[in-house]
Amino acid sequence: MDGQLISTDPEILGGTPVFVGTRVPVAVLFENLADGLSLDEILDSYPTLKRAQAIEALRQAEILLEHPKAA
Repeated sequence: MDGQLISTDPEILGGTPVFVGTRVPVAVLFENLADGLSLDEILDSYPTLKRAQAIEALRQAEILLEHPKAA
């Protein structure tokens, strides 16, 4: 995936990190997964969130967890 994945803007949800081009907070992905929802269920609930964005966020989280000094 090319380009920026996450944006923060004080005018959008008070600066909460959201997926670029959406008003979907990044935390929603992780909270819903922790609650047992599947990725398809999450994407159905947030139609502006694209599968590629969600997958890339998970991939980046995995990298940060495996290699915290890479951040």
